[in-house]
Amino acid sequence: MPMRVRDVVNPDATLVGRRAWSDPHLYELEKRGIFARSWLFLAHSSQLRNPGDFVQAYMCETPIIVTHGTDGGIHALINSCSHRGLPVCRADRGNAKRFVCPYHNWNYSVEGRLQAIPQERHLEGRADKSALGLKRVPRVEQWNGMIFGSFDEAIEPLEDHLGDMRWYLDAFFGRFPQGVEFVGSPQRWVIEANWKLPVENQLGDVNHGPFLHAAVIPPEANAEVFEFGHSVVTAPGHGATFRLMPEDAPLERVAWGFEGMASLLAPETHAYLREIHALALERVGPLRARMKGLTYGIFPNLSFLWSNTAFKVSHPRGPGRVEYWSWSVVPADAPEAFKRILRGNHTAFFGPGGILEQEDSEAWVQQRIGSGIDFADDRPYYYGLGLNEEKPHPELPGLVGATANEFYARGFFTRWREALAAVEDER
Repeated sequence: MPMRVRDVVNPDATLVGRRAWSDPHLYELEKRGIFARSWLFLAHSSQLRNPGDFVQAYMCETPIIVTHGTDGGIHALINSCSHRGLPVCRADRGNAKRFVCPYHNWNYSVEGRLQAIPQERHLEGRADKSALGLKRVPRVEQWNGMIFGSFDEAIEPLEDHLGDMRWYLDAFFGRFPQGVEFVGSPQRWVIEANWKLPVENQLGDVNHGPFLHAAVIPPEANAEVFEFGHSVVTAPGHGATFRLMPEDAPLERVAWGFEGMASLLAPETHAYLREIHALALERVGPLRARMKGLTYGIFPNLSFLWSNTAFKVSHPRGPGRVEYWSWSVVPADAPEAFKRILRGNHTAFFGPGGILEQEDSEAWVQQRIGSGIDFADDRPYYYGLGLNEEKPHPELPGLVGATANEFYARGFFTRWREALAAVEDER
């Protein structure tokens, strides 16, 4: 008999059973309780500038085409022909006037309407094309260029879902007068791990750095995290981890873009970064201008790496496999030479062959193995570090704690437990 989710995670999420990472029954509950009912990140508006532009995405394991329609709207369509189910789009991104199924040549507009059935010319009857378009994702909304979709027609508005995380995201987005761009297609790779551990890692787990990444991250960088680091949970499942630098810190220790890359930057790029920081004081305010971000997480599976300017999505491919997508993000008005440096920095550290990404991936794989070993089900994982030490802060939205406090993960698993239990209770 399948184990019930309330027996896998205890009420305060200080204990998380190993089956949470390996059980096929729980994975099916995740599909229905989380991915069918959440806002899921699809694309960025910089990828869809012109009518006919499209990119491919996923919502859990469901393939999606995100399009800029000729009607000016953004559409999210399930990439599966209404006739025999084949994908009607195979390119990662591009510009199209229509999508065509290769099997019988059914033609669809970029808005998903069925336009032509070639076989009809040989028949007297006509199918009702208005009922045979590509299935649409019923809710699509944007915030700050970020495009999300949900299968749940009754879901709360996207801005309500993001809540106070908008304040923390704007600490980055708001610095740049012309916004940001997602560069090209995402880097994509498959890891033999459960989808939740990459999410947990980026949600707030910065304290593995001095150990897992000891050969790469210098001691002074770790010391800065311990001295000035804050971990914030704005709502269960969301999180922001950052350093709040002192008011008298030198500009190069605070301003975005200098960290780890200063030796690669030309003098004109230094000038650009100083200008951006001066604008940040005006655009996001002096408090957020002092924030040096580390990792952010948006429930259920979107992550943001501030220093390496990368957005990542953890796409499930079963209880023991994840397809990880990572986009390099650059300021739209940055010098082209600096954009190339940012892309290289993203790839060198957090691409599929990145120095830090390989170490993280190996840890995630070993955790999956550890979650499936025999005779250990009675020893759940301990998530109790810093229990109840998080507190409100006079200037920062949400509950705030030390970076070693695991309350970001407890928040995630509390929400996870409630979402899966709701599906169990409906049966």
